Amino acid sequence: MVVENNNAGIVTDEANAKREQELITVAIAKELGISLGQVRTTVGLLDEGNTIPFIARYRKEMTGELDENVLRDIEERLGYLRNLGERKKDVIRNIEEQGKLTKELHESIMNAVKLQEVEDLYRPFRQKRKTRASVAKEKGLEPLANWIMEQRRQGLPAEEAVKYIDIDKGVESADLALQGAMDIIAENIADDPIIRSWVRQYTSSQGVLVSEAKDAKQESVYENYYSYREPVHKMPPHRILAINRGERENVLKVGLEVIADKLHAFIGRKIIKGPSPVKDLLDAVIEDSYKRLIAPSVEREVRGEMTEKGDKQAITIFSGNLRSLLLQPPVKGRCVLGVDPAYRTGCKLAVVDDTGKLLEVAVTYPTPPHNKTIEAAAKFKELIKKYGIQLIVIGNGTGSRETEQFTAEVIADIGNPELAYLIVNEAGASVYSASKLAQEEFPDLDVSERSAASIARRVQDPLAELVKIDPKAIGVGQYQHDVSQKHLEESLKAVVESAVNHVGVDVNTASPSLLSYVAGINGTIAKNIVKFREENGKFTTRKQLQKVPRLGAKSYEQCIGFLRIPGGDNTLDRTPIHPESYSVVDRLFRELKLDVNSLGSKEVASQLELEAQHAEELAVKLDVGVPTLRDILESLQRPGRDPREELPLPIFRTDVLKIEDLVPGMEMQGTVRNVIDFGAFVDIGIKNDGLVHISQLSGSFVKHPMDVVSVGDNVTVWVMGVDLKKGRVSLTMRPPRVETGSTN
Repeated sequence: MVVENNNAGIVTDEANAKREQELITVAIAKELGISLGQVRTTVGLLDEGNTIPFIARYRKEMTGELDENVLRDIEERLGYLRNLGERKKDVIRNIEEQGKLTKELHESIMNAVKLQEVEDLYRPFRQKRKTRASVAKEKGLEPLANWIMEQRRQGLPAEEAVKYIDIDKGVESADLALQGAMDIIAENIADDPIIRSWVRQYTSSQGVLVSEAKDAKQESVYENYYSYREPVHKMPPHRILAINRGERENVLKVGLEVIADKLHAFIGRKIIKGPSPVKDLLDAVIEDSYKRLIAPSVEREVRGEMTEKGDKQAITIFSGNLRSLLLQPPVKGRCVLGVDPAYRTGCKLAVVDDTGKLLEVAVTYPTPPHNKTIEAAAKFKELIKKYGIQLIVIGNGTGSRETEQFTAEVIADIGNPELAYLIVNEAGASVYSASKLAQEEFPDLDVSERSAASIARRVQDPLAELVKIDPKAIGVGQYQHDVSQKHLEESLKAVVESAVNHVGVDVNTASPSLLSYVAGINGTIAKNIVKFREENGKFTTRKQLQKVPRLGAKSYEQCIGFLRIPGGDNTLDRTPIHPESYSVVDRLFRELKLDVNSLGSKEVASQLELEAQHAEELAVKLDVGVPTLRDILESLQRPGRDPREELPLPIFRTDVLKIEDLVPGMEMQGTVRNVIDFGAFVDIGIKNDGLVHISQLSGSFVKHPMDVVSVGDNVTVWVMGVDLKKGRVSLTMRPPRVETGSTN
C-alpha cells in the first residue's frame, strides 16, 4: 500500500522500499567496484538462504566468479545498509509524529548513506533529557532566541530582553533572559547536521591525539605514551588500541586537540549574516556551543571512529592468522607423544596413534621443583619404545623450555634419527580440556591429561582439533580482548567456516564440532549425523545423508559438496564435486571415453589436465558453465586431495638452542608464530620468539606484514641483535650483504 502525506507530499511504503533496495544495490556495487548484476544476484542468493561457501564454490556462473571475501563483504554491507534503512524509517516516523517532517528533510534522510548522517539529521528532533536550552524554552525564551537570530540592524538585545522578564518563571532580569536565549541558540547550532558533519571531518583530518601519564613515576608498558602526540588521521590501528587500553586501565589521560579558531570561524560564517547589534553576542554563543556542546560530543564520535578502525584491523589480523593456523598441513602417519608441560604438577603425557586414538596417559616430573629427570627419562623411553613414537609434541606453556631441554637430551640418548620434537602453540588447550565436549570425549581423564591429548592431536590434524576450541581462545592476534567481542566472534566464525569448507570433511570420522562448521549444518544436525553414523554404520553414499533427521533439502544442497566419503560406493562422493553436477561428469567421461573406475590413475589425470586447456570448447559440448567445468576437471585430476598437503610441514627439531648461543649474522630456520601490524614473531627454537620488524621482512617496501608472511610459514632469518637482559632477539629476513674483497 502506498501512503501519501498530503501536507509534505511524501510517498512512502512500497515505493520507498523499492527505492531503498536499489540504493543499497547501487551503493554496494560502487563501494566494492563490482557490477550491479553481480550484487543483485548475490543478494538474491543470500535472501534464498544460500551460504557463502556454497555460493562461492557452486554458483560461480551466477555471481561472475566472485570470491568468498567479496561475497562476505556484500553480505556485511547488505546487513549494515538494511539496518540503516530500518533506522531511516524509525527516524522519519518519529519526526512525522511531531508534525515537523518536510519534503526536503525526508529526501535528506533517504539519501543518507551512513548511520551517523541519519543521526545528525534526527538530532534536532530527538527527545532530550533536561538541558539548559529546554529549561529556557519552558521559561518562554524561544521567541527572544528567534529575535536574536534575525540579526536586525536596529534594536539592542538588552532592551528586547527586558520584555521577557517574568519573576514567576524564574526570569528575574534581562541578563538571565539573554542567557536563556543564548542557551537555546547554542543547542540549535550544536544540533545543525551540516555544522556537526564539518566539525567532525575537520577534527578527524586536523586533530591531534594527545596522551599523558596520570602518574609519570609509575612504571608500565605504556611508558611510550606518557607524553605522546600524533595526528588522528596518521595513527596506525595498533597504537590506537594500545592507547585505549592504557586509558581504560587508568594509566593514561587521553584527549584530542584541535585549533578552535578555525572551527569558530566556520560556524560564524554559517550563523552570522553580517554586522548587527547581536554580533558580539552570537560570537559568544558560537564559542560556548562549540566548547560545551559540540567538542565533547564530536571528540567521542571521532575517538569511536578511531577505535572502530583499530577494532577492524585487529579483527582482520586475528582472522588472517587464525585461517593460516587452521590450514596448517597435517602430520600424518606418525604415532605422537603429546606433552603438557608444568612445574609443580609435572608434565602430563598422552600417546595417540596415527589416527588420533588415545593409547595411554602418564605423568612425569622432569622440571623444577621436582627435577626427577632419571625417572622421567625412563618413562619417556618406555613409551617411545612401546608405541614406536616418531614425534614428541610439547605445548608452549609454563615450563615448556625446560621440558624441551629434557626432551632433546632424551632424543640424543636414544640416538634414533627418525625421532624428533616439535613445540606447538597450546593456546586454548586448557579451555577445551575443561569443556563439556572434552568431558564427553575423554570422560576418564583429568583436565591436564585431556590437554596433553589435544596438544598431540594438533599436529596430526590442526583443523579438526582446533575447531573444538572457541576461536577467541586461540591467541594469534593483537588486542583481541579489547575489540568488539560480537564482531570478533562473527568474523572468527566465518574464518573457521571458510577453512573447514575449503578443506572438506570426512563425514565418517568428523566430530560434531567439525561438522557444525560445514555450510548448511548447525549444531543439532551435526550431532544427528554422528548419531546416525553410530547407529547405522559408516555412510557409503552421500544420498544416505538425506535420511539424517533435521537435514532437509536446503541443508543437504548447501552441505553435501563439502562432505566426503572416501571408499564409498560412488567414487565422486570423495571429491568436492556437487551431486547436482554428477550428470556433467557422466557426460564428460562419455565424451572422453574414460571409465569412472579408473579415476585417480596417472593416465586419467594427464588426459583431464590436457582437456582443461580447452575448457571453453568442452563446456559448450557438455552444456555446462566454464567455471563449474574447470572445478570439476581439477577435482577429478586429484580426487580426495587435501589442499593442506601442498604446504611444507613444520620444522622438527632434535636439539635445543639457547639465547646465549646466538650471534649477529647467524642464519636460522624458524616458524612464524604470530603476525601483527608491526612485524612477525618467529620461533627459532629458543625460549622467546624473535621479532622480525616490518622493515626487515623484505628488501622492498612492505605495506603490511601479512602481505609477506603467514602464521605457520617456515622462514629463513638472520640474527640482528640479542638482548640477554630482556630475553629479546631481533631478526631479519633480508639476507646480509656478502662483502667482496677488492682486487688490485
